[in-house]
Amino acid sequence: MALPPHEPENTSPVGRTVRVTGDDLRARTHRDQMHVRLLGVAGGFCVLFAVVAVKLTIATVLHPMAPEKRQIAPQVPEIPKIDPKASLAGDFSLPQVHRASIVDRNGQTLALSLPVAQVYANPQELIDPQDVTQKLKSVLKDLDEAETVRRLSLPKQFVYIARNISPQQELAINSLGIPGIYFEPGERRHYPLGHMAAQIMGTVDIDDHGVAGVERYFDKRLMSDHRPLRLSLDVRVQSVVRDELANAMTTFQAIGACAIVMDVHTGEIVAMVSLPDYDANEFNHATNDARFNRAVTGLYEPGSTFKLQTAAMGLETGTIHIWDRFSSVPIHVGRFKISDMKSDHFSEWLTLPEVMAYSSNPAAAHIALDVGGKKQAEWMRNMGFFAPVPVELPEAARPLVPHQWSISTTMTVGFGHGMAEPPLAIVRGTAATVNGGILLKPTLLEREDAAAAMAGNAPDNPLAQGVQTAALEQAVAQPKPAAAAETPTAQTDTGEEPLPAPEGMRVISEKNSSLLRRLLRLDVTSGTGRTAESPGYFVGGKTGTAEKIGPHGGYLKHVNISAFTGIFPMNTPRYAVYVMLDSPKPTPQTHGWTTAGWNAAPTVSKIISRIGPMLQIFPDTAHAAEIDAAMALPMHPPVPRGVRPLGPGNDPGDPRKAEAARKAEKAAEKQKLAELKKQHGSEVMDE
Repeated sequence: MALPPHEPENTSPVGRTVRVTGDDLRARTHRDQMHVRLLGVAGGFCVLFAVVAVKLTIATVLHPMAPEKRQIAPQVPEIPKIDPKASLAGDFSLPQVHRASIVDRNGQTLALSLPVAQVYANPQELIDPQDVTQKLKSVLKDLDEAETVRRLSLPKQFVYIARNISPQQELAINSLGIPGIYFEPGERRHYPLGHMAAQIMGTVDIDDHGVAGVERYFDKRLMSDHRPLRLSLDVRVQSVVRDELANAMTTFQAIGACAIVMDVHTGEIVAMVSLPDYDANEFNHATNDARFNRAVTGLYEPGSTFKLQTAAMGLETGTIHIWDRFSSVPIHVGRFKISDMKSDHFSEWLTLPEVMAYSSNPAAAHIALDVGGKKQAEWMRNMGFFAPVPVELPEAARPLVPHQWSISTTMTVGFGHGMAEPPLAIVRGTAATVNGGILLKPTLLEREDAAAAMAGNAPDNPLAQGVQTAALEQAVAQPKPAAAAETPTAQTDTGEEPLPAPEGMRVISEKNSSLLRRLLRLDVTSGTGRTAESPGYFVGGKTGTAEKIGPHGGYLKHVNISAFTGIFPMNTPRYAVYVMLDSPKPTPQTHGWTTAGWNAAPTVSKIISRIGPMLQIFPDTAHAAEIDAAMALPMHPPVPRGVRPLGPGNDPGDPRKAEAARKAEKAAEKQKLAELKKQHGSEVMDE
């Protein structure tokens, strides 16, 4: 077998020829360009990833950004800010709630809305209602298992399981991972101070709309403006007043009581208490008696506290003077008799200071008769006693006043009987007698916040609209407003800040207002209101005791409404303090008496002693003698030369004269009617 030719293994390549064509060169060039491009793209991606990594590091580690509100679940509250100086106190509000909070004049929270959730289910998406209910029961301890199983088994697509659960419960249920269970954001109204000002606060319904109190009156404002609504109340004063009133109610075994503290220059209500009361968070479980606000809804005969109005009316109309005398002899009107409980300590004829100090009913009736029934009714209308008090509470009641103004009506109204007014109306009238004669509009709004609050709140409910309409009708009947220059601004005791000038209608002259202040001080220093004195505060006021009207009409014997309307300090009036006790019982300390001088007046004294420093008014015992001397008023003022005072032989308001005049007028009317009938009969005969 022949072998192929064999080439030597050490053949040198030098001799080989490599042929490179143009296509090869072009392909090699393209390949090199592609490599460069790939390296550039890879480098670009590396730079891009490096930039993204740096940005992520900055955004998540070095300088994390706060999440936007739309990125946060609606149930997650805003992180509170550090506020070591409490500069935000009273202005705290949760961004996820719709209803604004309510605070007192110092920023103390009275009402706020808390974020909650409603739990509902779609039964069509549930597999085992029994198992779902057991899981929910582990979180919702009060869940009714049988009822829940029944509802989750219904052929519906929507059923409520629980309302107003806390965010913690919502998270716990959500962690159970139950398909078909959903949440709906909501809010729940909470009153952190419980009983404090419960009747003033009112409450809201299930849809978070106000149904009582300021919650109802300012419903539109609270839902449209998230800024806290600032009231004129001071919870410190409110607490003291409630404490002292509760002690008095317990001591004298009264069935009810109320107290009011009001600024006599601005009309701001600093405290308003009605007992019994209730926890504002338990409105639906409170009794009707506890919900009843005796300060604005309760109607009571004012009793002798109204003698202040009778005296003011007589002085302002020019009918009486400080030196006139009035009979205290009992007056017989039909089968009734107007008399005093005790009259052995004063004479039959009393001067005006004695009438106020000794609180004589017949003498007050004589003053009313001197003025006349027509002027008396006009006075009451101008003072606002014919309309509901224009305060920001829909529960403000319309007073009960006589429809016909007979002689007996004139006399009984003169000493506070035969009519029924809410206590706030008496406080308002008292303030007008001491603040220079200006009739204020009582308000529950802090003075600086009032304009903004009222601008954002137009009453939609008929009750609030009715109160404002009545107030408007009342304002139309009142005289023109006093100019600001006519009312001098008093100075505080420290002289640091001038008192605000009262704004409203002038109903009493400054001169008569000054005299009435001295009369009120006299009642405390030498009259029936001695127990209201609080050393250094120069208290003035008027006691009032009225027999209570029974449920079927008629007066209940030995069952009284005891009240004291007071002012302090009387040398520079700042605040009115009113206390009323419903059906107080006698105690050994009162010696069997249930009149206001034994129960309501000492309660006012205790309140003033405690709240004075809170209101930046401190007792001035160092100058007590000088101040009392300046305000002193003699029981028997001298009669000016050439003036014939009212009194014995000059008593135009003598009921006997009035009765004779009434009979004469009635006889004249009968005679005129007889003549008309006779004339008509003759005309018929002629025809």
